[in-house]
Amino acid sequence: MAELSTIARPYAEAAFEIASAERALPAWSQMLELVESVASDARMRVALANPTLGDDAKESLFLSICGERLDADARSFVRVLIEADRIGLAREIREVFEKRRHDAEGVARASIESAMPLADADLAALKAALGRRYGKKVEATVSVNPALIGGARITVGDTVIDDSVAGKLAAMQNALTA
Repeated sequence: MAELSTIARPYAEAAFEIASAERALPAWSQMLELVESVASDARMRVALANPTLGDDAKESLFLSICGERLDADARSFVRVLIEADRIGLAREIREVFEKRRHDAEGVARASIESAMPLADADLAALKAALGRRYGKKVEATVSVNPALIGGARITVGDTVIDDSVAGKLAAMQNALTA
């Protein structure tokens, strides 16, 4: 079966094109986050999977929960997703949309795990170095993972930079057992 992100991509691209034309990328990010939140609710998933409910009823229920927080284009987008039975891909659609948005805005998303909390100056220096490496502004989520023992593990897109003690020990173990 195809990757969910592959199936979600055309829908995310359509949303991105609409948002770009309206110059409303941040607003669409918020609306897609809302759609994802509603679509992931357990009770909503049950209702959407109910074969006795027609698309109109599912759409009406879904949009009533969203209220006025969706504009007309986003409401139409939800209608298309429900009719195509793709509303369950809301998370993947939002993720692809956000990646496309960040690319268009010249932003790289980084996930930084460190063994100990990073000082503000260290985080700023790390973000600046990543910005130079990727030629983009870096937005980072930072977490502490004591299992790394020391150092940090940084993920930007599909690239993982593991400069942790745990990563180096694992690499050494692999080299010795190979």
